[in-house]
Amino acid sequence: MPQARIVYLLLLLNLGLVPGADVFAGERDKPSLIAAPTYPHAQEPIGDVRQMYDGRLSQELAVNTFRNIDRIFPVNKIKAAPAKQALVLPSADFKMRQQLTQLEWKERGRTINLSQFFELNRVAGALVLKDGKVVLEQYRYGNTEQTRWMSMSVAKSITSTLVGAAIKQGKIKSLRDSVSTYVPELKGSAYQDASVRDVLMMASGVAWSETYSDPRSDRRRLLEAQISQKPGSALEVMRKLPRVAEAGTMANYNTGETQVVAQVLRNAIGISLSEYLSERIWRRFGMEADAYWWLDSPNGVEIGGSGISATLRDYGRFGLFMLNQGRIKNEVVLPDGWTYEATTPTLLKNGKPLAYGYLWWPATDLAGQRDAAYAAIGIHGQAMYINPASKVVIVLWGAQVQPTGGAGSDNTAFFQAVNAALR
Repeated sequence: MPQARIVYLLLLLNLGLVPGADVFAGERDKPSLIAAPTYPHAQEPIGDVRQMYDGRLSQELAVNTFRNIDRIFPVNKIKAAPAKQALVLPSADFKMRQQLTQLEWKERGRTINLSQFFELNRVAGALVLKDGKVVLEQYRYGNTEQTRWMSMSVAKSITSTLVGAAIKQGKIKSLRDSVSTYVPELKGSAYQDASVRDVLMMASGVAWSETYSDPRSDRRRLLEAQISQKPGSALEVMRKLPRVAEAGTMANYNTGETQVVAQVLRNAIGISLSEYLSERIWRRFGMEADAYWWLDSPNGVEIGGSGISATLRDYGRFGLFMLNQGRIKNEVVLPDGWTYEATTPTLLKNGKPLAYGYLWWPATDLAGQRDAAYAAIGIHGQAMYINPASKVVIVLWGAQVQPTGGAGSDNTAFFQAVNAALR
């Protein structure tokens, strides 16, 4: 190899670039190069999913892990729009932006400001949109606009929205259909008579324990099935559960229900949930970056209750899609009235009210109820809040080490304060 070529290769190594095979081929005057990974956090050490659920990650390792969850399990890509088609999020006027940076509110007898809220809740990223314009965008702990952050149960609400899209297209005929119509493996199980609507409300009547840190809980059994990456193992966990009430008469928060929903969707639409999300919403609404979604096994089904990893602005764009009632330009992607039906309190079959929608959390405070506000909420501090009346979308990334109970301040009080300031 000529001495000049050797010097050239040494220079590349010093710059942190890895030469491709063409460098050694000798047939090309200008060798092609493979640059170091473009994702800014790709080389960070991360923890594992058991440590996450047990709350055993250090603060630093939690941050690294939460922005690299696509390295924990196999994933499918949710393809974004071409760069020129990305939905632009312009900045709001200076006065409005400054007003929010000076925000203060009362909470349990104390005054909280924005900086304190971020510290108390270990907020890793925050985005506030008003009328589609950026009022606040802040990244912490080394995050950037390129960072993808985990959704945890925020993914449940996205899965629910895909059900709406499938109903609009006629791929799911009715919410009254039994889930076993779409998932024959559930025939003969406690889910046989549960409807699609029942599982969207987590009201199947099937027994379930959701405790994240208890290795004996049903939630952890489902997690272990996911860790095994054995095809069908997650659905098998659900198939073996006992019934404790008539379907539709009792609600119990059950992440496993969302895996049933994911399997219903997969069988109904005939493609992966990631491809469907990209095809119906992600690309067409103008998300700017590819996202990723955990699978239950290699080439398997997406985890309906968690595992989406996306940028802060693209979570915000999804909020705008909901705020726009599922409309993309001249097409309505969701059934008429879906965004209201799915995000407001529901009724069980026995007439009992349920403060839960279709995998969305309706607002519980009086001001939020007045505005028909709602949220997608995930453990470790993730949230996507949407207020149709004030046209506000708020996205929060959390880096809380404990799955639950790690917040030092109330997100609802923050949401109320932002809405009051921006009206």
